[in-house]
Amino acid sequence: GSSGPDAEGGRSGVRGRGAITDVPFLPEVRIERDADGLVAEYAQRCGSPVVTPVPAEDILELHLGLTFAIEDLAALVGTDGVLGAIWFNEKLGRIDTRLDPSENPTRLGRYRFTLAHEIGHWRLHRSYYREDPTQAALFDGRGQPAVVCRAGEKKIPVEWQADTFASYLLMPKAIVFAAWKDWRGNLDPVVLADLPPVPVADGRDAANATLDRFSKPLAERFEVSAEAMRIRLEKLGL
Repeated sequence: GSSGPDAEGGRSGVRGRGAITDVPFLPEVRIERDADGLVAEYAQRCGSPVVTPVPAEDILELHLGLTFAIEDLAALVGTDGVLGAIWFNEKLGRIDTRLDPSENPTRLGRYRFTLAHEIGHWRLHRSYYREDPTQAALFDGRGQPAVVCRAGEKKIPVEWQADTFASYLLMPKAIVFAAWKDWRGNLDPVVLADLPPVPVADGRDAANATLDRFSKPLAERFEVSAEAMRIRLEKLGL
């Protein structure tokens, strides 16, 4: 989840009984260090460097020992717009069927970002979660999720942190720099004024649309959305 005009379309946590509603402040450098650490752990486990696209599914299942399923989360949770959810006690994440890349290939970037987002919740937030023993609500007999991530609502800190983690996990700095150099031949930054503008309509930001189009080849290499890659490249000064 995230919110506002960010990397993957404005998801945010739904507050519910027993759910995380607040977490301590975490600086981005700490979140990036944790994400990089996870990638390094996985590489050590496999005995080989991680290459693009970063294998989010394998990291979640093979390394962290979690499971995930693709299900109709609107029906399961009872509210519309849900993209992902995590059950800490069950070590289980669920992704909504609308993001299933086998059925909707154009949603691959958002699917992977949502998966990485749930990994972020696991790494950053499970220690803050305390199950409420008085909680009676059950979803499909499997308990209430600790965090529900949905579209189009204001971001709360727990969701911003998981979004930030997902960006660093799927687009690690060292791997992005290497891919950029392989693609461009150097590490020189690209300036918006040097790019052909993209015609836009419906109030879209013309500069962002132009940079999104430029970022698309690298986004496809990392299997993320062009918007997510554009934001990452901007943060890296590229």
